[in-house]
Amino acid sequence: MGRVRLSVAERREELLRAAVGQIEARGVAAVRIADVASALGVSNALVLYHFSTKEKLVAAAFAYAAEGDLARLRTLLGRRTAATSRLRAAVRWYAPTGRAEGWRLWIDGWAASLREPALREVAQDLDRRWKAALAEVIAEGAAAGEFRCEDPVGAAWRLTAFLDGLAVQLTAYAAPPFSRATMMAWADEALARELGPATDPRPAAEDRRTGQRPDAPGGRESYRPPGRGPGAG
Repeated sequence: MGRVRLSVAERREELLRAAVGQIEARGVAAVRIADVASALGVSNALVLYHFSTKEKLVAAAFAYAAEGDLARLRTLLGRRTAATSRLRAAVRWYAPTGRAEGWRLWIDGWAASLREPALREVAQDLDRRWKAALAEVIAEGAAAGEFRCEDPVGAAWRLTAFLDGLAVQLTAYAAPPFSRATMMAWADEALARELGPATDPRPAAEDRRTGQRPDAPGGRESYRPPGRGPGAG
């Protein structure tokens, strides 16, 4: 049976998915056009028809991976829940101890971007959009009185810088000295440090997203990481 004929857009996406997989497996420096072609059972010429050089293929593959990560982030931050809940979900997904995959890909990409301008542009764009998305929700939560944060942009920078560093440690070393549970607790604490006590002068006001009173059971309160605060074991 012959190969199914794909549209140009479908073929391009297929090539990008394969390229991401090959970069994750082999690294940016070692991956070749032939590796991507072989993974799909197509010719080198077909890959080069869509991406004229390896550098362009690699940059496009990272952009493709970035859009997937950003789509997931938008889903988490767009939920109709309190800002604290959305931020915690995003941090736990972003953190290397959560469900986010591909840290090896991004760490390798950061290193390669030092010498590849096109890849550097992709990495910087992803970084800016991540920080902007987090800062927007931090500002929203502060405006709603869920917590106090006078500098949402700075908070987003500090938080992502901490998580990026944690990811490098966990990915680069085979046996880090601390458990993943401990590192996840650190991520929770990093978020808690950025979200100060609630400032809403009207504690009986309804949460504008959920319609729930913050003093009701399960209602909104200032953020604290699991295992901390009154009643913690």
